[in-house]
Amino acid sequence: MKKVLWILLAVLVLMQVIRPTKNLDSNVSPEALSQVTEVPADIEVILERSCYDCHSNNTQYEWYHEVAPISWLVSSHVKEGKEHLNFDEWGAYNENQKSHILSDLDETIRKREMPLALYIVFHPEARISEIDNQKLIDWFDSFSTD
Repeated sequence: MKKVLWILLAVLVLMQVIRPTKNLDSNVSPEALSQVTEVPADIEVILERSCYDCHSNNTQYEWYHEVAPISWLVSSHVKEGKEHLNFDEWGAYNENQKSHILSDLDETIRKREMPLALYIVFHPEARISEIDNQKLIDWFDSFSTD
């Protein structure tokens, strides 16, 4: 049993060598949603608090995000999130992409599928209240891709 524990410890230590690339860019992109369209202040607060860690070019990392395999999971979630929507690249999307994203956002917000439950466990402040959820629905419903 002692040998197994030593092997597990060695594996855990070796896992730390494999470091995923971090999603860090503190520069404001000229293509960012807030740069190419007027975003109401209350909507921007909700997006920053609940969406931008996985759907922008700048993730706020906690200390435990440095530890594998958590670091790998976070990196994977951020990569996948940005593949679906990157608010820092909004201006680079064509009109069809924007329309598709807005449709997906509407469905996702209405079904309360975001933020992910696992994310909320570690970031309870990211939970979107009923009032904020309705604000997002109303704003995205009125949003124009012109």
